[in-house]
This record gives sequence, C-alpha cells and structure tokens, in this order.
Amino acid sequence: MSPRPTRRDFLALGVAAVAAPLLPGRAFAASPTGTGLHGLSAFGDLKYGPDFTHFDFVNVDAPKGGTFNFSPPNWVFNQSPLTFNTLNTFVARGDAPPRMGLCYDSLMTSALDEPDAIYGLLAKSVTISDDRNSFDFALRPEARFHDGTPVTAEDAAYAFELFKKDGHPSLLLPLSHLTEAKALDAHTLRLSFDGKQSDRTFLDIATFPIPAKAFFEANPFDASQLKQPLGSGPYKVGRVSPGQTVEFERVADYRGRDLPVNRGLYNFDRIRIEFYQDRQAGFEAFKKGDILFRQEFTSRVWATGYDFPALKAGKVVKREFPSEKRPTMQATALNQRRERFRDPRVRRAVALCFDFEWTNRNLFYSAYQRSQSTFEKSPYRAEGLPSPAELALLEPFRGRVPDEAFGEAVLQPPSDGSGRDRKLLGQATKLLAEAGWARKDGSLRNARGEALTLEVLVDDDTFVRVFSPWIENMRAIGIDASARMVDSTQYQARQTSFDFDAIVMAVSFSATPSRDEIDGLFHSRAAGMQGSTNLPGTADPAIDALIDAVGAAKDRDTLTVAMRALDRVLRARQDWIPNWFSANHRAAFWDMFGYKEPKPDFGFPVEVMWWFDKDKAARIGKT
Repeated sequence: MSPRPTRRDFLALGVAAVAAPLLPGRAFAASPTGTGLHGLSAFGDLKYGPDFTHFDFVNVDAPKGGTFNFSPPNWVFNQSPLTFNTLNTFVARGDAPPRMGLCYDSLMTSALDEPDAIYGLLAKSVTISDDRNSFDFALRPEARFHDGTPVTAEDAAYAFELFKKDGHPSLLLPLSHLTEAKALDAHTLRLSFDGKQSDRTFLDIATFPIPAKAFFEANPFDASQLKQPLGSGPYKVGRVSPGQTVEFERVADYRGRDLPVNRGLYNFDRIRIEFYQDRQAGFEAFKKGDILFRQEFTSRVWATGYDFPALKAGKVVKREFPSEKRPTMQATALNQRRERFRDPRVRRAVALCFDFEWTNRNLFYSAYQRSQSTFEKSPYRAEGLPSPAELALLEPFRGRVPDEAFGEAVLQPPSDGSGRDRKLLGQATKLLAEAGWARKDGSLRNARGEALTLEVLVDDDTFVRVFSPWIENMRAIGIDASARMVDSTQYQARQTSFDFDAIVMAVSFSATPSRDEIDGLFHSRAAGMQGSTNLPGTADPAIDALIDAVGAAKDRDTLTVAMRALDRVLRARQDWIPNWFSANHRAAFWDMFGYKEPKPDFGFPVEVMWWFDKDKAARIGKT
C-alpha cells in the first residue's frame, strides 16, 4: 500500500484560492447563545416549537401491545442481519444484532419529517456558548437506566470519552473535534469542541446512544460477551438465542414514554428478530407467518414469488411505500490497498464489463434504475457541466484529480443490452492495455508476470447469481474474475479488515449530510481504520478538501454546491462502481398492523411507528 497523503501534502497543492470558503464559520449561527433551546437545526429551520406535544407523523392514540417480528432492512455500527455474537454494538469487532439502539436513549433525537432537526430526549434543553464551541445539556432528572439508577451527566461524559477513544469508527470519527466531555453537575453535561466542528456533525453526536458508566467500569468494552450494556431506552433485551433470535421487550416504566418526541411511538410490547443465513429461508418463514414484515430486495421474488396462499387469501398485504428524500448509494468497491486496483483505468475497465441493461431486463424484471451518482435520489447528484460555484471548488485541484471531473458529470454508459456489448468490452480491453496489462496464456498479466485477478466477496447466493454475467464478461477480456461466497461471520470479519478485492455496500445518507458522516466513506483518515466504511481505501487530498467544504457549508445552497463537486470527483475516480436503485420500498406484511399515512419523508422505522391492530389480527387468525 502506498503512503497516504499527509496534511503537508495537501497544503502543497496550492489551495489558498479556496481556503477562505473552507474556514469554519459560526456554529449554529441562526440559533441564539446563552439560552436553553428545545431543538436544533443546522440551518435554523425547526418545524416544532418549544410547546409541541408530538410529531405530526405519529398516531398519539396508537394502542400498546402485540409482537412485531421482522427482518431488518438496515443496520448500523457493527450490526449484522445474518447472525450475532455480541450485544455490544459500540465497538468495531463482533456482530451485534440490528436495533440495539432501541435500548438506549440519546441526548436528543431526530424528527423524521424534517431534514436535519433534533429535539431534546435525555436533555430537556441545550445551551450554546457565546463562542459557539461548547454546548451545555440540561438532563432530565427523572431519566433512569433499566435498573432504576439515574442517568447522570457523568454517564454521558463517560460515554463520549469512551466512544472517542475506542468506539466503532462511526462513533469515533465524528468525535475527532471534541476536546472535552464534562459533567458540570449531576444533570448538566458540557461538550466542548476545538472550533473546527461542523453543525451537522454535532447533530449526529447529540443523537449518539448513552449507556451506563457503571456497566463498562465493571465489564470490558469489547465484543467478548453476550451481556447487554445497561441502557435507558424504550426497550431492553429479552430472550436471546445467539445467532438465531433476539427479542426486545418494551420497558413498561420507561420514563420517557410521555415526552413529545416519543408520544405515539414504541407501541409493540415485543420486537423480535429472527436470523436467517440466506434470503430464501427468510422468505419461507415470512410465507408461513413466522416473520410478519419484510422488505423485499430480490426483484425476482417480488415479481414471481408472492403468489402463496396467505397473500391470495388477503391475509398478507403487498405494496410499495415511497423512498425517503435522502441520498443513497449502492456500489461495488474495488480495494485500492491492492496495487492492481490503484490505476483508475483498471477500475473503469471493470465497470465497463457490467451490463446493467441486460441484468435489469433478465434478472431484475426491469425493477431498477441504474445508479450513476454517489448521492443518488437527491439534489446532491451532479448533473451536466459544473456550475461556476462548483468550478471554484474544483479548480485548485486541476491536474490532481481526473480531467473528467471538470466536464459533464461522469455517467456509466448504457450497453446494447446483449449481455456482452462488444463496443464496451473493447473499450475495457484498451484501458487495461494502457494500464500495462497484456494478454498472455489466456489471461491478462503485468510486466512482472502477475495475473489480473478479481474476487467479488458476497454473503448471499443472490449476488452470485446477479454478478455471474459481470464476472463472465471480465473473464472474456482476460481478467481472472470470480465470486466468493462466505458465511456472515467471515464476511463481516473480512470487510472489517479490508480482506477483499471487491465488495458491495448500500448506504443511506442523512438528508443534510455532515462532514464526519461522509468521512468514514471517503476521507483518507478512514482508509487505514479497520471497521470504517472507506472500503476502496480512498486517500486523496482533493477529496479531503471537498469534504471540508461540505462541513463548512452554512446554508443549503452552499452545501449542495460542495456535495455536487465532491460527487463529480468521486465519480471520475471510479472508486465505487455504481450498481442500481429503486424509487420505492417494496414491502409485504401480514395484515395485522395499523400505520399512519403518508409516511414521513426522512425515515421508515416501521417497528417504531406502527402498532398492533387486534381486530385486524383476529380477522386473519393472528391473535
């Protein structure tokens, strides 16, 4: 692995022309200092006033009760939907079950019908210092952990210091500008920063889970045990069968149940997750009613598999819900820690071998659209030629980033749909030849005689099926390509340690991304940090500078410009090969739940928002 550029290298690029726009501005400039605030937004826009009683997207009269058994469609930190071997979700190692966050309250919590607003949860208010670098949280004295002990400022301070030192990269990286977490008294927490923090990073930090200090003083902060860290949230871990089942039980005396941010939420008495090693087994469990809610990610199954008796009898609902108004990315990362993938011509050639048009028609039942952007389905997707404002950010890096970043936004070219487009494969062959790979003995070899090999790491046979035509095209032009399917534990371990050639990742960003949110994916400081999501090993000072510009944005227009400029460079570099996306959630569920429509624009946590409808359940025999 070649050495990553240092800060000194970055300064040597001559970026003085854009230095001023990258300097940090006044944090939360639209928010007053010296007074307790019930909520915060990066750009000062709050929908709900200090006296709001509940969020608009909830049903405050939703009944409590019932069980919600589902297959989680998303997860965070070290969590896995396929297995689990630890209940500590705050560390990089190990596999924790999804939804462990239900067991922990945070200082503040997001509103799902606003792009970047947070409101008090453990904290009843937050006060910004005059220099806007310190934030004092007034904690609610009634807050309790599940063992009845109070949640104190000391617990919160300990959690932030612990996460900054040893936490999962998704917790550790955003805390890089935190200088101190201090308990001023039992119910006042001060978080102090060095002045380089982004408002949007702070919005992430304020929603970090807060476990009990006493627990980690008595237990190791690692993935070595199946003992749940003590929390204070609306649920706690109940029945556990390692690697197979985990149940979350609603806490009857949860002290936050009547807060405005919680009214109408957390309605199920029990949330249960069953773990299946392959998608078909999970689908069979759903058809039998062992799983009650499922989002379908296999287009073939969505098109042909939903013809079972319960659906025909009207006991199961199959429908689509609109996707969130948030940027998403599903793409294949080529690991540049391996020398053969560092040349962008090689990465471009590999991308040209993927025939999306054939795949979409023959394998996806035309259910998807081709991804082009790192920030698909959002205003941050670059289009056409750069605007003057985008060029102002890009110009200092001319000659340091691919020339394509200054032209029309890079698009993956459409194929002729044949499955083996001779024109595109010819372009790929030419690029590989230019990169020094010559055909010898049936395979491509470099000047040292090394073969160009590429193994796609997957954990589900669905991807083996989908990627097989891509692999065949690569093999046709001399790349020794293959797919390697491993079990979920090995997959997680290899991803964490960057032990792969190519791997797929799907990401959903917040509607107003922060610098530290995208750091883990694209910044050079995450390239060597095991457990980070910088899977390609991107280490480019130009990317780092554009991420700084994202963090420095003080209004939505400036943020959009910086994100589009970043998108242009990322697409030109071809670190991530875009895959595909769908405009909607494809969901199926047993008709025994209530829910409010329309769904909120910025989230779809059905296990939190929906409720058990006993009359519906009785009608389908699911009492």
